[in-house]
Amino acid sequence: MGTWDIHPFDNDTAADFANGLDDADMMEREALIRMVLMRAAGTKDYLEAPEAEEAVAAAALVAVQCSGTEAAKIPYGPEEPIPTLPAGLRLLAVESLDRVLADESELSELWEESEGGGRAWKRSIGQLRQALDPAPQTQRDALFETGHEEVGAHE
Repeated sequence: MGTWDIHPFDNDTAADFANGLDDADMMEREALIRMVLMRAAGTKDYLEAPEAEEAVAAAALVAVQCSGTEAAKIPYGPEEPIPTLPAGLRLLAVESLDRVLADESELSELWEESEGGGRAWKRSIGQLRQALDPAPQTQRDALFETGHEEVGAHE
């Protein structure tokens, strides 16, 4: 795994994906991002590391637009502009990240086997997911708190 850090473009595969986006026509970039996300989200069997790495990078590009940051400011990310991505890609990006973190994901396994990096990598994926889908996390927290109070009330 040609990886040097935990961030979305800190591996050879994602850096190659960024270069491919830079080489693509502006009108093709959204389709390339969508295709990568669909491939990861739609994988029912074992998700290979290269597809997972590209999916994390593509999800990061969607998340960057949600935050209003410029994609060109992502280290090792695309240097050329990314068109405005449709809001519908947010859900697909979340599904892709969930698939990357699933049990049958080579990338997740590789990070679990790494010394010390697995937790930091999972946190970085969680931050991306939070940027893409902040409301459900808040709802889960509220449900946990409500459930906790109910448990305490019955004791």
